[in-house]
Amino acid sequence: MGEIYADAIGEPVKRGETLFTVYSPELYAAQEEYVQALRSQERARESSAPDRADYLVRAARNRLRLWDIADRELERLAKTGEPVEHLPIRAPVSGYVVEKNLVEGSAFQPGQRLYRIAPLANVWIEAEVYEYELPLVRAGQGATVTLPYMPDRGFEAKVAYVYPTLDPKTRTARLRLEIPNPDLELRPDMYANVRVHADRGEKLVVPQSAVLYAGERNFVFRALGEGRFRPQPVEVGLRSGEDVEILAGLEPGDEIVTSGTFLIASESRLRAALEQW
Repeated sequence: MGEIYADAIGEPVKRGETLFTVYSPELYAAQEEYVQALRSQERARESSAPDRADYLVRAARNRLRLWDIADRELERLAKTGEPVEHLPIRAPVSGYVVEKNLVEGSAFQPGQRLYRIAPLANVWIEAEVYEYELPLVRAGQGATVTLPYMPDRGFEAKVAYVYPTLDPKTRTARLRLEIPNPDLELRPDMYANVRVHADRGEKLVVPQSAVLYAGERNFVFRALGEGRFRPQPVEVGLRSGEDVEILAGLEPGDEIVTSGTFLIASESRLRAALEQW
């Protein structure tokens, strides 16, 4: 490893900027091979078989490109005919350095990750939804993203992709959302809360505090007037915030108890026990 130019986490880089320089005997030999191929090509142009060395040039150029050598370096090498010991390695994209695993003078192995550069002008957010919510989610839907340290501010996003797999332990599916990030307020590895906008039309809902759960049965207390109440079995659907959807058992306009339902249930059981006693 030669000189390092992008030497700090968080440093902005632009596509084509030099990240570091590198020395490798194999890379130097590949440059020499390319220069020799170009010279052979020039000599072949003056012979009766002018194309005989073209394949050598293509092979040598492709070998250098496999090392991620930029085209501008290939052009410089073709123009000067002089290999360099420390060849510059340039940034493939614009963004910010979020990971750096090299120091000046160190060695590295093929396949080793040296940098991770993240373009943060637009970011991805991965969210999870429960299995029963999957029919309500699709690509293209709008969503609102909030951050724990800025709960009063919402960021508008869109669902870009719904992963086709399910986590067998949590029974949740993953979504990928895309969101503009011009002020860089959203950063890698942040936690966020996501609310996906799903228009299901008008539904009958009641406060979750109104529903009592008894094993496989769910019921609410209907108000009959004059201080009398009756338990009413209901079938519940999706939950949204503090509300729960009622699929069956109630009609719009029915009066029910929305708080203190456990007190009414306890009094009913006590009265039934006293009558039996």
